[in-house]
Amino acid sequence: MKKKLIAMVVSAAAVIPAAAMADVDVYGRVHVSTDFLDDGADYSEVNISSNSSRLGFKGNHQINPDLKAFFQIEQEINFTNSNGDNFSTRDTFVGLSGNFGAVQLGRFDSPFKVARGPANLFGDQVGDMRNLTRAGQARFDERYDNTFQYTTPNFSGFNAKLAYSVHEDSVAASDHKTDSVSLSLNYAGGPFEASLAYEQVSEEATRGERDGIRLAAAYKLTSAAKLVGFYQTLDYTGLAGTSDAVQEQNTSDVYGLGAELKVAANTAIKAMWMARAVDADDRDSDMLAVGVEHKLDKAVRVYANYALVNNDDNIALTPWGQARTATPPGTNGETASALSVGLRYDF
Repeated sequence: MKKKLIAMVVSAAAVIPAAAMADVDVYGRVHVSTDFLDDGADYSEVNISSNSSRLGFKGNHQINPDLKAFFQIEQEINFTNSNGDNFSTRDTFVGLSGNFGAVQLGRFDSPFKVARGPANLFGDQVGDMRNLTRAGQARFDERYDNTFQYTTPNFSGFNAKLAYSVHEDSVAASDHKTDSVSLSLNYAGGPFEASLAYEQVSEEATRGERDGIRLAAAYKLTSAAKLVGFYQTLDYTGLAGTSDAVQEQNTSDVYGLGAELKVAANTAIKAMWMARAVDADDRDSDMLAVGVEHKLDKAVRVYANYALVNNDDNIALTPWGQARTATPPGTNGETASALSVGLRYDF
């Protein structure tokens, strides 16, 4: 009798997790690269970098024909070293969707951040546009905590996103003014894709008040050729008492053009030029990135990129500062360059 009972318990334990996981997917990305980084002055070294590698779980549950629950839990994983935290929370949320659209709560990319997507040819690689768009205290490419977001249904290729975030962890107990509003209008249809976004952050403890507008677009000239364009303008007010000089150093326009061309079924070459124009004198930068990418199959791709940032005398941006573990600083007034060979495996 005891043997039969033990066998039943073991069988049930084996079945229950399978049933519970029926609508749950495990996914991830391993993205590493070997890079030669040169700041144009004293630093010139080979690095190995983990580039937004991640592990996630996502799933959904059909409550009734008109309502579905969904969730996602995603963690960034450092594949190259043990410096700092090996895990950090990426887009993690729970929500409901139906004919009304979708609502979700948690920590995830703002609509403003996601809106760069149509023009993002070098995401998580050297030459990533965030090296210019996310510079300074006025940056908006953020994943906010404590966020509520509503996404409309799709209307003939159009949809909109509206997110509201309460930054509870970034202010003193006596000050709860801090919050942000981020919204975007998005379109995808035929050869054209575009996003227009706005974000505003009220005064908060670390960086202060700021707002921005972003436009990104892509157009497929043919099945093999695509053009992209990008524009962003940011206005920085800062904390109470922030000087005019600091406001000018963080108020900027960023714009750029790029192209991608398939030269074979699984191989593409791409290039993008971007510029950052700052209100303050001698703080402008421009970036050029070129690369070739080959997909070994649907899951694995390899690439080689070269990127450089040319800086004015009072700024030290690099083409490698974002979404990577290898991030040595740049040098004011110098041209920072990077040669990168990478492997990305999605599962």
